[in-house]
Amino acid sequence: MNPRQVDLVIAGASFAGLVCARTAALRGLRTVVIEAKADPGARIHTTGILVKEAGEEIDTPPQFSRTIHGVRLYAPSLKSIDLRAPGYYFLTTDTAGLIRWLAAEARRAGAEINCGRKLEQALRIDGGFLLPQFDLQTRYLVGADGARSTVARLFGLGRNEKFLTGLEIEYENLPRADDSLLHCFLDTNLARGYLAWVAPAPGFFQVGLATNRHAKPDLKAFLARTENLFGFSAAAVKERRGGLIPCGGPVSPFAGPNVLLIGDAAGHVSPLTGGGIRLAFRYGRRSAQLIADYLLRHGPPPEAGLAKELPSFGMKLALRRVMDMGPPNWLYNLMIGTPAMNWFARKVYFHRRAQPGDTLEAFEERIRR
Repeated sequence: MNPRQVDLVIAGASFAGLVCARTAALRGLRTVVIEAKADPGARIHTTGILVKEAGEEIDTPPQFSRTIHGVRLYAPSLKSIDLRAPGYYFLTTDTAGLIRWLAAEARRAGAEINCGRKLEQALRIDGGFLLPQFDLQTRYLVGADGARSTVARLFGLGRNEKFLTGLEIEYENLPRADDSLLHCFLDTNLARGYLAWVAPAPGFFQVGLATNRHAKPDLKAFLARTENLFGFSAAAVKERRGGLIPCGGPVSPFAGPNVLLIGDAAGHVSPLTGGGIRLAFRYGRRSAQLIADYLLRHGPPPEAGLAKELPSFGMKLALRRVMDMGPPNWLYNLMIGTPAMNWFARKVYFHRRAQPGDTLEAFEERIRR
């Protein structure tokens, strides 16, 4: 029996993979997504916090997100400052629900999603690929299969080598928490190379931390340190999760003949903040556009166009090296609330994202109403 012919196979029903699948199907490609999990929304390995720019990349239903207008940044001493930028916001999400919605949207556009089987083998054949375990032959293959990409391994593409390790707990409610802010904690002893967080999400709270390779994440120690602020011991636990966050910048090479990587598999994650959803949305969609042009309209190889658009993360890679050294806690305690620290923190969280013609005072007054 001859294998079924398709145009595009995407390994991984991730943010990047599903956005890629939807766009590819809308542009006329016979598209199949292969997902190892039985349910794309199960065992999520991301906090799912969207910066404003990510929310502007993809229109999503309001029931899957919660708008947060600022950050409360804590030093190891637990002294804190509140940070906002006029017109700026974050979206915390029901990540499982959002992934399932994206999967439904991809199917509605015409993509096929096969769950419960992991891609293990792909053979080059006739300018494309044979996937024997799925009885498929595809003209193009995309790896959106996470930080430890099978597609990257099978075809000798670049692989992530530097990671943060994250742990997170979902709580049903934290009555003591100020749910109008993201709570972020700087503490080299507890979260070396990164930070800890308490994030109000739609109907629950996410509490976690991440560390670099020089430390083992100890979420219990963070919970004990901040118990008086949030009252974790009296709260019901919904779910626990953990995972790897690539922080070494884009992999190289990210593509070969008729195969490319996107999302975490490609290292499309900020080395400094660990944020990758905006890039997953943007380059998931963009890669599908370029692949469709290549396969249907005699366009150039997709990697040629994508390479011109991908960020280099030069400054963020330099700052990642600084964070990996683990600034001493006494320095964080000394700097919190100073003009220099406030300026730097706003650059990290908001960049130059304030709404033109607005003031911080007017913005905060509108929030309080």
